[in-house]
Amino acid sequence: MEVHVKQNQTAREEQQENRARMLISCPDGPGIVAAVSRFLFEHGANIVQSDQYTMNPAGGMFFMRVEFDLPELSKNLPALESDFQAVGDQFKMEWTINQVSRKKRLAIFVSKEDHCLVELLWHWQAGDLDADIAMVISNHNDMRSYVESFGIPFHHIPVTADTKKEAEQKQLEVIGSDIDLIVLARYMQIISPLFIEHFRNRIINIHHSFLPAFVGGKPYAQAYDRGVKIIGATAHYVTEELDGGPIIEQDVQRVSHSDNVSELKRIGRTIERVVLARAVEWHTEDRVLVHQNKTVVFN
Repeated sequence: MEVHVKQNQTAREEQQENRARMLISCPDGPGIVAAVSRFLFEHGANIVQSDQYTMNPAGGMFFMRVEFDLPELSKNLPALESDFQAVGDQFKMEWTINQVSRKKRLAIFVSKEDHCLVELLWHWQAGDLDADIAMVISNHNDMRSYVESFGIPFHHIPVTADTKKEAEQKQLEVIGSDIDLIVLARYMQIISPLFIEHFRNRIINIHHSFLPAFVGGKPYAQAYDRGVKIIGATAHYVTEELDGGPIIEQDVQRVSHSDNVSELKRIGRTIERVVLARAVEWHTEDRVLVHQNKTVVFN
């Protein structure tokens, strides 16, 4: 099985060597798709996938994701980006071009609950999460041996109410300047606005979401007491509003009166780990565009 995974990874890397992804957000108007397609054609690129969405053709926002192959991409990408600036300015675009072969570097934050972390490590080990897990940071030491068994650095940074500012400063020092995404895999600490500003739209969190919602301690016990019929989870980008950032992915499952608190927790953990893994994969594959407090996800 390990040989099969390595073979798949090698084939994927060869395919990705000259592939790039372009993400575009701009006011809608005629000619955007034609201009982008013509530009890539004139620069020798071959479009292999293209998705677009408009909020309102008569004055809304337009979003586009394009995957393309370009011979000798690493050599030609700087000139391509420089030349595309004119197209971007013409249509008032916010745009990025990312090399697919340049894997995003992840830092995973975790506390004591391990289910979301384990899911991400499984996906990464199997080659399904096309990213580099650079480190795991935790305010507890419980997961050290498990994480290090994957050859991933583990950093224990305790956090208390009195040391939160100092702890976040240590986290920033450990992370450095080359982390693309922070994943809060059931990290049970509130992130400060200053920390968020360093990684705007680059911190993904997972939390339970019930209908109706239950806040505070013991949410599954509260849900059981109210006799809920649906439980679920939400993965979203972290903003200054607690659990109020742009939503990337959600899922739910029906439950019944026969499910006790322990069963609700088990079901909830399963949904949480699956939803978080999807959100992280979509971000690392450049499938998510943020506009105000909403997302467009090309999945």
